[in-house]
Amino acid sequence: MFRMSNCRLLRTGLLFLIFTLSLSAAVTLTRAGDRIHIDIDGQPFSDFYFGPDAPKPYLYPLRSSGGKIVTRRFPMEKVEGENTTSDQHHRSLWLGFSSINGYDYWGNEFSYKNPKAGKAVTRSVDQVSSGDRAGTFRATIAWLAPSGDPILEERRLTTISVDGPLRIIDVTIDLQAIVKCTFGDSKDGAFSVRVAESMSERKGGLLTNSEGGRGMAQTWGKPARWVDYSGEVEGEKVGIALFEHPSSFHHPSRWHVRDYGLLAVNPFGAQAFDKSLPVQNSVLDAGRSLHLQYASSFMLRCRNLRSKLSTRSLPAAKWCFPARKVDADS
Repeated sequence: MFRMSNCRLLRTGLLFLIFTLSLSAAVTLTRAGDRIHIDIDGQPFSDFYFGPDAPKPYLYPLRSSGGKIVTRRFPMEKVEGENTTSDQHHRSLWLGFSSINGYDYWGNEFSYKNPKAGKAVTRSVDQVSSGDRAGTFRATIAWLAPSGDPILEERRLTTISVDGPLRIIDVTIDLQAIVKCTFGDSKDGAFSVRVAESMSERKGGLLTNSEGGRGMAQTWGKPARWVDYSGEVEGEKVGIALFEHPSSFHHPSRWHVRDYGLLAVNPFGAQAFDKSLPVQNSVLDAGRSLHLQYASSFMLRCRNLRSKLSTRSLPAAKWCFPARKVDADS
């Protein structure tokens, strides 16, 4: 059993890399009821949903610079040409885990009627601001047991910024245990993206990781610094890469990735991925916090991920690639 010391819980950076001719862009955030609209240069980029109709907040959809939607539409929408209707809990981009004190914050959709399902309820959204290059908002989120009692309090700061061709979503999360919390050894979690159906490996897409793995068979359950999911959306070649910071809990974490389009980094699973390992239960005492930090880059697909990232002032490039001469782009 691993007992966590007191530290900042979660800093999650989402860096969406989109190649465009624009050198700067206005980022406009507008609150409308239980969502925040995010526009870049007057065009929709994403929305942060935090209303009572879902058991957790999520970002949906994520768009390319050309306006292509690169995350799965279901269950938020049903569209022609999209055939997958399973895994309703895969809501575009979200945070969840299937075993905290035995409660399920992963497969917790209301329609599942899961008696062990918890939910993450957004208590407040504050300090919504826009800017020439960045916009921000803060959210306070309570993780509730099925009884309705809170077991964790999450404070999340989300910053959406632009740096030339980059679209950057930086998410900093402080998650504090209200009661003693045990994160069980499970494959289902945690920081996750469900890519567009056409990008999936089953449709010709490709999963690769920092250790040289290719395809689900070589990347599922493997420790890695990053995993990239690339494919096509309406003729546009795109990729979504998720990175883990070296200081993040249990780095390098194992990855829950699937050929149908799931991309998730999971710092809590061990034996769930590799039966030769001992069970890993992580305990967070009341009043204590845990630190995780991730980054996700969203780009037009290229053959040299290192070059595309390292040629920009991307934190993820510094995390994941050694300081050496950048390879020529190919």
